[in-house]
Amino acid sequence: MVASNPLFKGWTIKKFNATVINDVWPEVSFFTLVAAMVALVTKLTSHSLAVPSSLLTVLGTVLGLVISFRTSTAYERYQDGRKMWTNITIASRNVAQIIWIHVPFERVDKDKKKMTVVQSVIEKKTMVNLVQAFSVAVKHFLRAEPGVYYEDLYPLICFLPRYANTVGPPTPADMLPLWHASEDDEFPLHTATHPTASRSLSESDINDESVSSLEKGGSTVHRGQMEPTPSRIRRAKTFDPEAALADVQSHRPLQPARNPPETGFFDFFPVFRIFAWMFSTCSRRMRSKAGPKKPKGPLAESNVPLEITIYLSAYLAHLLRNNWLAPALATGLMNNIASLQDTMSNLDRIGSTPLPFAYQAHLRMSLWLYLFFLPFQVVESFGYLTIPGTAFASFLLLGFLEIGQEIENPFNYDLNDLDLDAFCLGVQRELHEITAHTTPDPTQFIFSAWNQPLAPGDRRSAEELTANVDDYRHSDHADSEPGMMSIRRVLLKNWRDVDRITRQ
Repeated sequence: MVASNPLFKGWTIKKFNATVINDVWPEVSFFTLVAAMVALVTKLTSHSLAVPSSLLTVLGTVLGLVISFRTSTAYERYQDGRKMWTNITIASRNVAQIIWIHVPFERVDKDKKKMTVVQSVIEKKTMVNLVQAFSVAVKHFLRAEPGVYYEDLYPLICFLPRYANTVGPPTPADMLPLWHASEDDEFPLHTATHPTASRSLSESDINDESVSSLEKGGSTVHRGQMEPTPSRIRRAKTFDPEAALADVQSHRPLQPARNPPETGFFDFFPVFRIFAWMFSTCSRRMRSKAGPKKPKGPLAESNVPLEITIYLSAYLAHLLRNNWLAPALATGLMNNIASLQDTMSNLDRIGSTPLPFAYQAHLRMSLWLYLFFLPFQVVESFGYLTIPGTAFASFLLLGFLEIGQEIENPFNYDLNDLDLDAFCLGVQRELHEITAHTTPDPTQFIFSAWNQPLAPGDRRSAEELTANVDDYRHSDHADSEPGMMSIRRVLLKNWRDVDRITRQ
């Protein structure tokens, strides 16, 4: 598929903001004014500002190579970030499939205590929800949004234990790192109450569209559509993916799942940021003269994605202790959990390792000097064309430099960054698709009237083939008519027919 030209598709304010024009126009304007001054002075006065252009070709070539290297390095980081998110998606699928399919529904632990089908479904679906929470936690972790109190994360992990000591009243000293890092003096966790119990499911809540059943060993699990609680307002005409999550109570307001910085005046006019810097500097000095600043306490940090993988690993150990998972599958589950941890570390490496400041500063200053002296070197040959020529060269070189700086960290909210929210929603959809399967016995769907396994050589259904199994039992030397051939001859005929039909 050939991608369409983005310049000829519908332009919007959002698409315009995705360009680097807002970032480079002050510098382009400055160098264009310098070019205009040089051209006007040289052409309208007796003074010539032209200088020899001996170094123009050499310096321009070297500077272009350096800018190209800068952009290529930034795009490589962009691509690595996308590959790492693909690894998260693959590992999440594998973990969810192993948990949902290979962990048995009917289980008996070492104490001969039998687990019902309902308990098994709740347990396995809860762990799959933790897999979904991992990608959401990584998204907030990369965007430097600490804590767990977000609309798309808290409903997935709110049931995890909060205190190490479960005996006696909860105290801040027993608070686990996952929750201690999100502690707020305004909304202390130790004052939180347990959520109220959900109302029981009645017959009026059950209809043809909201009922799903899971039959296993004579047991049936019904799941009905619960009415939304007042804590969440459903908006039918807006995109609200958090509406698919659980409705749980929180002792403090939850932050939005997406909280991009607001676009301000200085984003469109960055040249005036010098005044904001001067104002903030003066304000800090005035506050320092007024009195000493109140010291801040140590900031406790917790790696939320790591905490989630710890619970997944503990669940794996729980399965092994009760002999509920084969060793080979346990190895696969452990490897995929390790892949999630490894991918998280690589994403953190990409997001927290910018290019050295000295390299970026020296490259930008070298480009500024080159563009500043460019009109002096070309004014003798170009004349008044020096003005648009310098503007074009400034826009070209500064644009590539700014693109490299913008995509260097592809995990923020910029329009050119990776769409982490879409990646997380994709993982959510796939995990729900996995848990939608009831893992039936293959004999329930293989030998059906819908299946024609030997087509195109033999277009009878599997139900008909099994009913007339004698057709193939003694037919090694039979005629080549459909239905009377051997299995080997049918498969060879399939190969010849498919090879002939599919070749153009």
